[in-house]
Amino acid sequence: MIERYTRPEMAAIWSEERRLAIWQEIEALALEGWATEGQIPAGAAAAVRAATVSPDDWGARELETRHDVAAFVDVLAAAMAEHGRWVHFGLTSSDLLDSALGVQLKESGALLAEGIITVFEAVQRLAIEHRDTPMIGRTHGMWAEPTTFGHKLAGFGFALVNSHQRLLQATRTVSYGKVSGPVGNHSTVSKGVERHVTEALGLHAEPAATQVVSRDRHAMFMSTLAVIGATLERIAVEIRHLQRSEVAEVAEPFSEGQKGSSAMPHKHNPILSENITGMARLLRAYATASLENVALWHERDISHSSVERVAIPDACLILDFALARVDRVLSGLTVDAQRMRANLETSHGTVFSHAVLLALISTGMERDAAYRMVQNASAEARDTGVPLREVLAAADDCPLDGQALDTAFDLNRYLADAGAGVDHLGTITPEWMRTRSVV
Repeated sequence: MIERYTRPEMAAIWSEERRLAIWQEIEALALEGWATEGQIPAGAAAAVRAATVSPDDWGARELETRHDVAAFVDVLAAAMAEHGRWVHFGLTSSDLLDSALGVQLKESGALLAEGIITVFEAVQRLAIEHRDTPMIGRTHGMWAEPTTFGHKLAGFGFALVNSHQRLLQATRTVSYGKVSGPVGNHSTVSKGVERHVTEALGLHAEPAATQVVSRDRHAMFMSTLAVIGATLERIAVEIRHLQRSEVAEVAEPFSEGQKGSSAMPHKHNPILSENITGMARLLRAYATASLENVALWHERDISHSSVERVAIPDACLILDFALARVDRVLSGLTVDAQRMRANLETSHGTVFSHAVLLALISTGMERDAAYRMVQNASAEARDTGVPLREVLAAADDCPLDGQALDTAFDLNRYLADAGAGVDHLGTITPEWMRTRSVV
């Protein structure tokens, strides 16, 4: 991932130095397992941990071997003197590659889960603050019925709870390794050695590995990241629409000295939210590539390898960046409650048409006749600017009296239950999210 979209903590997980360190630890743990079974000298594992593998030396050796793991084994063995011959004893390259990948994905999943919680808390705060802030609800981009900004945000909040739960499950699904030899049947390395390595790494052992861990696990993880990205995009797209000049109900943070356009000084573009939409597109593309990696030839080919070297680290870095960006947007969001109210009133009361329809039906009017009455009156209200309530009150064929019309156009009655979702959202704590059981 390019530096522009990379944050340090996630970058450290996917750094070359971190990968080499995990490989070295796997080699040491494997030798500990062999030593426990009496197959190799007891000091070999300590010799592995004491050795230094320089990334530069490893890179130079790889130029010759054209094989990253073989180069690593050569450099590590050379740094261990008499114990060097035991390095990689009984192992194959994927025992290192896949087990290390499992560690990195587990660490990335944990970091991303905390990022989701941070965004959730930002949404929760806004939802509680705007629990009773009325606004127009829109369907198809058109005025629908009154709602509250808090209710809208509560929907985002629960989607983030779902995202967190999915990520916990996906991280558990991908926290697997294998130390079972060239075709996974333990012909050259015992199950005891594998158990020692995977347990020490905090991983599960793939129960029936080929040369690799089954790639459906990784496809599930990557697909989950894409779904989370889509949820962030949902939030971003809503902000982009509400920030449009004609709507102007919310606005992204705009810092002092910032320029919205190189040509038009008046511009405050929703660039942060637009960027989040772009990140979500990348995550979907990487998920598709990961699905292609599931069907490998026989016990393994390497058609997945080049994809994963790019897609998996990039996807983790992208989602980490996107979560931080959404938190920045929400934490600095300007909400114009007066504009929301003004836009609501601009509808001339037509957003109450459903309540009027139900009131007319309750008087005994046939549904279609009631529908046509409200439809025609709404058109007149839009065309003339006369409020719908007044249009109906002046209509000779409208059976609703003043009290019935007041009830139908009562905003408070309309929104009486809109805060329930916010109240529920307010009961959810980060600790509850962290400790929620994963099925």
